[in-house]
Amino acid sequence: MAKYAILSDIHANADALVVVLNKCRQLGIDHYVSLGDIVGYNAQPRECLNMVRDLQWVAMVRGNHDEYTANGNTEISGFNPNAKFAVNWTREQLAPSERSWLVHMPYRTTIPGCNATIVHATLDTPENWGYIFDAHHAADNFSYQFTQLCFCGHSHVPVAFCKKPITSGSERNIEELQDWVYNSIEEEANVDFTLADELSVEIKAGHKYLFNIGSIGQPRNRDPRASFAVLDTDSHSVIRYRIPYDIASAQNKIIDAGLPERLALRLAVGS
Repeated sequence: MAKYAILSDIHANADALVVVLNKCRQLGIDHYVSLGDIVGYNAQPRECLNMVRDLQWVAMVRGNHDEYTANGNTEISGFNPNAKFAVNWTREQLAPSERSWLVHMPYRTTIPGCNATIVHATLDTPENWGYIFDAHHAADNFSYQFTQLCFCGHSHVPVAFCKKPITSGSERNIEELQDWVYNSIEEEANVDFTLADELSVEIKAGHKYLFNIGSIGQPRNRDPRASFAVLDTDSHSVIRYRIPYDIASAQNKIIDAGLPERLALRLAVGS
């Protein structure tokens, strides 16, 4: 039995990563799992790379920003101008050996000793960098999911789905898990994001689960806190933690580095 920290979309945000790793130490994490995109968007790719390399990893996959930073392609089709600028800037900050390390991971893999698969984007064509936003996309992913659990990132928007056993008279066996995203406090008009929070999902026998854990370094669900998850094989649960960090510090580093201002502004609103 063990606790696995599932980290995704750090995106060179060292301020956010530090508080997440501090929380992991408090939780007594045994192993670490990376869903990719260690770099991109923010201003501290090397610092994040060094912190990540020192962890006890049991499974890692590459993200699209990791790949584009390493492959030397300056065109980067499909990226908006700010994202493209950040990738090209990041490439200049890293040594060839560091860029090579970013893409030594596979597109998808399993977590040793766990009935779980990890991928940055989608299981069907992970190298195409598709997104999972709704039950329709989740159904496609479940068709390629041969483990009970799957963890993904990429969209920076936390969402989760459960595929129930098919039973007689069942109308719909794929259900979105609202408890993964909301709680009673957040349903009110005024949301206080100053406190750390956690949301837990019980893993039931016979069910399959797909979790997008959100982003540590650039959340896009209107919650600016760093988001990560813990798989606890003892309690048979997956818990998503949301941790506040020094956003102003990360913003200042982005501006000082000459990166687009939009990349700094969006951190405060989680968009």
